[in-house]
Amino acid sequence: MTSLEQIWYDDSVGARIARSALSAPALVYATVVRLRSAMYDRGVLRTHAPSIPVLSLGNLTVGGTGKTPVAAWAAARLREAGARPALVLRGYGGDEPLVHAALNPSVPVVVNADRVAGVRQARASGADCVVLDDGFQHRRLGRTVDWVLVAAEQFAAGRRMLPAGPLREPLTAVSRAQVVIVTRKSASSDAAIAIANELHSMAPLAAMVICHLAATGLVNGVDGSVDTLARLSGARVVAVAAIGAPDAFFAQLRSAGTSELRTVVLRDHHHFTPRDVERLVRDARGMDGVVCTLKDAVKLAPLWSDVGAPLWYLSQQAEIERGRQLLDASLATILSARAGFSSTAGAAG
Repeated sequence: MTSLEQIWYDDSVGARIARSALSAPALVYATVVRLRSAMYDRGVLRTHAPSIPVLSLGNLTVGGTGKTPVAAWAAARLREAGARPALVLRGYGGDEPLVHAALNPSVPVVVNADRVAGVRQARASGADCVVLDDGFQHRRLGRTVDWVLVAAEQFAAGRRMLPAGPLREPLTAVSRAQVVIVTRKSASSDAAIAIANELHSMAPLAAMVICHLAATGLVNGVDGSVDTLARLSGARVVAVAAIGAPDAFFAQLRSAGTSELRTVVLRDHHHFTPRDVERLVRDARGMDGVVCTLKDAVKLAPLWSDVGAPLWYLSQQAEIERGRQLLDASLATILSARAGFSSTAGAAG
């Protein structure tokens, strides 16, 4: 974990002291967040009506919930149903547009820090609906449906507001969402169900869904060749992660049967350099290779040719374990809303 994540999630004496020291600024932050939310609720701050239907996906916490693969899953389902979706995101760190392009090459990606302008741009390019990646707190843009994601692995220890914890908003903010998705990588199905039940008490009108972000195989980051997870059985690998909450990723690799796992943790959205590659190759001497996530592979692979160590990324798939019909109904809302927007909506904002 990074030093900040250690403060948020660790149970050591030092982490507890740090959280206590940060409790005052966390209280100030929580007050500001609640005031801002109330101003949107009362219309003091303006919400701009979008020109096409918007499905917003977001988190309550900082990173690590599986938002990108779920957004890609939703965009793919909309396209399969005959819609012309576009993904709109701010593009922080440069990796998310590349990941979406890899997961859904036929779905256009619009990168714009101004999400209101991003939706206008998507419509101008021919989209008839939008999947807004990381939009839950971006209330300046109106949306047709809100999905909020909560990671099971982070839930128990991650109940404090920034900067003392990972919460961007209080847990009770889930009541704004029409769909709450509890994601799990290494957590058990029973743990995810228990969390969904607790969140249901805070958002009784929201649909509760459980999604397993399942490891499905290995992909060579350089040549794109695919192998099964069996390749990891007994393997000795260096695992590199520049993502939020990397422990769940490492747990997936251990569950796949690795005999030795050397972990390298970098700041979320880290910009990899040739020097980073040299370090990883050095760490991988005598090992079977380097394994990362797709989010890191899209930045590492262009630097990786002929370095003498294989680079693999763990392929993951969003598998809806509970509430698939609820997600289908939510997507149907987006699909049916297109007809009303096509004739009446003007440019937003």
